[in-house]
Amino acid sequence: MKALISKYKLVIKFILTFLLVYAVLSFSYKLYLDYSDGSKYYPDYFTNLVAKQSTTLLNAVGYETLVEPHPDEASMMVYVNRKYVARVIEGCNGISVLILFISFVIAFNDKYKRTALFLLGGSVLIYSVNLIRIVLLSIGLFHYPWRRDVLHTVIFPLAIYGLVFVLWMVWVNHFSKQYKPKPTPSV
Repeated sequence: MKALISKYKLVIKFILTFLLVYAVLSFSYKLYLDYSDGSKYYPDYFTNLVAKQSTTLLNAVGYETLVEPHPDEASMMVYVNRKYVARVIEGCNGISVLILFISFVIAFNDKYKRTALFLLGGSVLIYSVNLIRIVLLSIGLFHYPWRRDVLHTVIFPLAIYGLVFVLWMVWVNHFSKQYKPKPTPSV
């Protein structure tokens, strides 16, 4: 058993670190959601922020857009050219995707500075792409409402999770030195 643990030490460390970081961040986010009462920023600060920033981007590309709190559920309603097209819920704010990304990078950590910079850059990129995803989804739903299912459940989740996967691969293959095999010396 000891030999097995020794052989897979790095894999075990990765899994345990990933699970620990993921659990801590998820629990912290759940606490944040539990204590967000929605009185100032409905339904919570991050969801409200993402909805308003998406609206700003939609307005910038020529769509008259309005966002307002949903009267019956914890979400923000998005209107494009006075037509209700979508709602931004807590799951749309990208925080869960960021938690997944951060957990993986920390589990495959490298030097503190390199890890911190990659986390910052990757998080900003994921957040920005998520905003663009909401904007494009809103435009798509405005013009092609009958394509709601394929847009919302296939294309746009694939884009955001595909980005996270690419960032993970970049991190593992180009930045993280911890798990790279050491070159064998030539004779």
